[in-house]
This record gives sequence, structure tokens and C-alpha cells, in this order.
Amino acid sequence: MSDDFELETLAIHAGIHRSQFNEHSEAMYLTSSYVFDNAEQAAARFSGEEQGNVYSRFTNPTVTVFEKRLAALEGAESCVATASGMSAVLACVMGLLSAGDHIIASKSLFGSTLNLFNNILKRFGLEVTYVSLTEIEEWKNAVKSNTKLFFIETPSNPLTEISDISELASLAKNSGAWLVVDNCFCSPILQKPLDLGADIVIHSATKYLDGQGRVLGGAVLGNRDLIMEKGIFNFLRTAGPTLSAFNAWVLLKGMETLKIRMEAHSASALDIAIWLEAQPGITKVYYPGLSSHPHYLLAKKQQKAGGGIVSFEVKGGKEQAWRIINSTRMLSITANLGDTKTTLTHPSSTTHSRISQDERNAAGITDNLLRIAVGLESVNDIKADLETGIRLL
Repeated sequence: MSDDFELETLAIHAGIHRSQFNEHSEAMYLTSSYVFDNAEQAAARFSGEEQGNVYSRFTNPTVTVFEKRLAALEGAESCVATASGMSAVLACVMGLLSAGDHIIASKSLFGSTLNLFNNILKRFGLEVTYVSLTEIEEWKNAVKSNTKLFFIETPSNPLTEISDISELASLAKNSGAWLVVDNCFCSPILQKPLDLGADIVIHSATKYLDGQGRVLGGAVLGNRDLIMEKGIFNFLRTAGPTLSAFNAWVLLKGMETLKIRMEAHSASALDIAIWLEAQPGITKVYYPGLSSHPHYLLAKKQQKAGGGIVSFEVKGGKEQAWRIINSTRMLSITANLGDTKTTLTHPSSTTHSRISQDERNAAGITDNLLRIAVGLESVNDIKADLETGIRLL
């Protein structure tokens, strides 16, 4: 499909492949293997002389439609789908790097990403240095002769810090490194890192791409050389954490409403962030759409809206934060995000509980911090549910 269509059109039509039945909705190909016409064709498929499906761990028609659609939205040459967001991170790093290589990463990373970097990748001889997401000088000072990868999430989880992607991309290029951007919080509707100079985009499709908390999925995107030739595709298809056809089909249905959902999430999140700033007992609100946010102008420059994540600190500590959580009637107490249902979590005891206290301190994850992923319910009902606990502070 031509890339001159608008994003909302691409999210519905890009990548469609119809079978001999000419179905309107995307077909779901639930098969593990494929039958060949003859021995010669089987040999040609396995050797790569002839294009075509061999085994669903490698390629599957439904998964391929998902990959093509997401690539169209991100403006990427290639996309490879994964079983989860974390398997996308793993495939990216293990597919591109070797023992002795050096990664520079933001301190403000998802807890599972930190766990992967610290407790697993280091066992295989990869070196990781953590720096501030927003201080470019720290990135410059951390560069070594063996630096191969810069890794960031922007906005960060859960404090919604914003990194200047273009500036960091320029530094990475001059350093001989690739810049990887986790675009989970924004989706390609609100932010397109490749257009800003990033080399690779990673997604946890589990979140906003699905949008209804139904299935797990992930993706790695970039130019064909990085994704298909350098080793990401080969690692993923050999190691096995690939996206299932069923999950790909569910994600395709979710992506059809991605634009209108991201706009609605962002509008409601801004409303709630403004309201939270005015509430007694709330000492700080983190949302890039607020003029009080330290990276407000940068967010306006590289994002189309603030997104659906709002974090805030309450007066007191864990007891007071938990009191708000436990007083809610409608909000879902879960660490997931990107859902039509609003979710509320206490990061220091959930998403970031497996990292050390020192690491939480470095990332600004305090015991009085709460994160709300604003869903699509009535904003008034969300406020009312939060207000019950806020009044108890």
C-alpha cells in the first residue's frame, strides 16, 4: 500500500493480503507448517532460492500483515514481530551485539529491561553504562571505543521524562553506535523516532497497539539491513520468541482504532493531569502535556500529544499511596497500560520492584509515586474514583 496515505488509513489497510477467498477482514492462518508442491520446491524454499512460507516460527501470513502494517505506520523498511515487548528488546540486543560490546542506556528504563540488562546480558559479556535520559553530556562522556548501542524509552516509565531523539541520534551516529527507541508510550500515532534519526524502534504491542489488554506481542523496526541482514531476524527466528498468528490477528484489529484511541487517551490524560495539580495532598504531577513539565517544549516539538500516562506523588509515603489505590472502585489495580480500562499502579512495589533500592532512587521511583494509565472511560468518573482516596490524605 502506498505510504502517501494518512496514518489512520494505513492503520486499517496497510499490509492486507487476501487469499483466494477474497475475504474483507484479515484472515487468521493457524498453521505450524506449509505444504510444498514437490521436493524441488521444498528444497528451494529451505535454501532461500524461492520466497515463501516454510514454518510459522519463521514467517506466517497473518504475522506478515501485522509486520507490514506497523512498518507502514512507523515509516520503517522492515519489521520483525516478537512474542512480547521484552522479547523485542532481547532480539534487538542479541541480534546486533557480541560479547565485549558496550551499551549506553538511560537510567529511566522499564524494570524488566533493567533486569535483562543487569542480570542476564552481562553474563554474556555485554557491558552496560547507565546515564541520565535527558543530559546529553552524560551520554557523550559514557561513549567508549566498543560502544555499539544507545537505548532509551521516551517518554520514560513512569516519570514521562523526554529525551531529545534528534540530538541523541546525531551523537550515536558520530560515535558509531545505533540508537534504539522504545516507542511504547506514544505509538507511531504520537511519535515517529525513525523520522527523528533513530535507527531502531521497539514496541510492546501488548500495550497501545492492542489497546484492550488481550494479548502479548512486540516488534523491532528499522531499515532492512539492520532488521533482516545484521542478525535480528535470524536470532529471533532461531531462538523462537516469535509472534503467534492469533495474537497478530488480534493486534491487527486493535490497530484499526489506534489513532482515535491515542487522541482520546491523550485528551483525557491532560484533563486529569491538570485536575491532579489542583488537588490537595498531591505534591507533584508528571505529564509532558503540562506546561509545568520540565520537558514540555521538547514534548511539543517531537510528539503530537502528551500520551495517556500520568504519574503523581502524594503527600506521605507508601501507606498513603496504597490508600488511594485501595479506595478505588472502578480503576483496575494492575501494572499493565495502554488499555481502554484505566489502570493504577504503585511502581516501586510492582513494575520496578525487582530492581534495587539504589536503582529505584536513581530512576526517581519513590514510595509515594503512583502511575495512572488513563483509559477511555468518562473523565469525570475517573476523577471521582481517584478523589475518594485523595480526600483521605
